Amino acid sequence: MPTRQPQVGKGLLYRLYQRRIRKHLDEAVLPKHVAMILDGNRRWAKQRSLGTAAHGHRAGAAKILEFLIWCDDLGIEVVTLYLLSTDNLSNRSGEELTELIEIIAELADDISRFRDWRVKHVGTNAGLPEPLVAALETAEEHTIGHKGLHVNLAVGYGGRSEIADAVRSIIQKHRGLGHGLDELEAAIDQDLIAEHLYTGGQPDPDLVIRTSGEQRLSDFMLWQSAHSEFYFMEALGPDVREVDFLRALRDYSRRQRRFGS
Repeated sequence: MPTRQPQVGKGLLYRLYQRRIRKHLDEAVLPKHVAMILDGNRRWAKQRSLGTAAHGHRAGAAKILEFLIWCDDLGIEVVTLYLLSTDNLSNRSGEELTELIEIIAELADDISRFRDWRVKHVGTNAGLPEPLVAALETAEEHTIGHKGLHVNLAVGYGGRSEIADAVRSIIQKHRGLGHGLDELEAAIDQDLIAEHLYTGGQPDPDLVIRTSGEQRLSDFMLWQSAHSEFYFMEALGPDVREVDFLRALRDYSRRQRRFGS
């Protein structure tokens, strides 16, 4: 049987196409904040008969580092990564969850040691094992003075829980100040709630991306994404290429954002 010859030109054409997209992207209309749901790790591992989902999660973690480099090189300022939801904590099997938690802790450490990136944990520590909480806190502390790409790690995160926690925080603050219900009612508005979210003080995401062909938010940034643009990729998380991301940015740049108007 004749040996199949490698398609030498295929890689070259891919790189030329990638450069062409990048060249025509207008930095002025690129998103400042990109939120990413890197989905499909388990299916990726299953399709390759790799035995456990951990293989897919590790491949997904490696892709996340690539993705952050792509964002940083393009001047994107904030990236939020959906890594572990509150639903995952109760719905994933014990062995898979244990492995996933270890991978997230390693990822947080890796990100905190790369370039001048700043790491922030967005989510609750409730239900998270102490080693993971410690890894997230260490990553934050190690990067607190960094001025580069701001990386939010959504771990132990749920959009509904975040809003409930924000309202609870507002009530506690007003009670501490000795204010009554009348003052509280008068004070509550959208800006006040936004200030008490896990991402308080940060810009809302301009673009939310989800991989693996799924088209749902899965309780991710429900408040912050009210006026975000959405882009859904067919590729499973570990298979996402830079050209796929550039296409998402090109699509975003062609949209007319209305912000509810």
